[in-house]
Amino acid sequence: MTVDMMGAAGESPAPEAVTDVILSVNNIEVIYNHVILVLKGVSLTVPRGGIVALLGANGAGKTTTLKAISNLLHAERGVVTKGNILFQGERVEALSPNDLVRRGCIQVMEGRHCFGHLTVEENLLTGAFTRRDGSAGIKRDLEMVYDYFPRLRVRRSSQAGYTSGGEQQMTAIGRALMSRPKMILLDEPSMGLAPQLVEEIFEIVRKLNEEQGVSFLLAEQNTNIALRYATYGYILESGRIVLDGDAKALRENEDVKEFYLGVAGDGRRSFKNVKHYKRRKRWLA
Repeated sequence: MTVDMMGAAGESPAPEAVTDVILSVNNIEVIYNHVILVLKGVSLTVPRGGIVALLGANGAGKTTTLKAISNLLHAERGVVTKGNILFQGERVEALSPNDLVRRGCIQVMEGRHCFGHLTVEENLLTGAFTRRDGSAGIKRDLEMVYDYFPRLRVRRSSQAGYTSGGEQQMTAIGRALMSRPKMILLDEPSMGLAPQLVEEIFEIVRKLNEEQGVSFLLAEQNTNIALRYATYGYILESGRIVLDGDAKALRENEDVKEFYLGVAGDGRRSFKNVKHYKRRKRWLA
């Protein structure tokens, strides 16, 4: 790979200026059903208080990476067979998902996964089940969630299953906030949402990052919007990190423009040669 400012695949790349890392994934390998190798030496870091994008096409391994971090692989017969994962400097592979949430790391699953038969407010309150600080703190944080998501305040008594996709995504993020996280793993927040709602969701992510200090690792197929809000990005292909760097550098990289942003070298959108690209990915050369 010959891209300026990009780390080599398989290493443990991170922005040089980062001195305080909240999450460090080091050369992990994930296997499903004892035979299917899904992740192959994936390494990444998330700075404390940062927003990092994990990018790639469907099936690249983004969701598997998040589930490896949040310890949700076992439910799907997956296991981390190599490498290690550090959250706030401590290895967490052996923790249960509940223990990891108590430490401040929580995942918002792809597809929102609200409890459809519960109201919006009941869904939000389920996010506080690991807390032991009393009802006053929970009530205060519930009001904070409604301040960030005014639409949820209006729909607080509605069954979540009858709310819109955008409202369900807001509910899922709000539920994660109720656990008082230090870091949120956000899986495909733009999936199935109208562009205006996607912008609204990402603006709220930015505000939560700036005002509450919550770190984010965003797994996204929508490379364009993810790189507008993230400060650093990693691109996954077939279970490997093939490219990484500062978000601005990735946005300006010609390979990323053509293969992930759909913009040809002259700046025009190109829908030609769907199966035969004009350029060859430099990391495959």
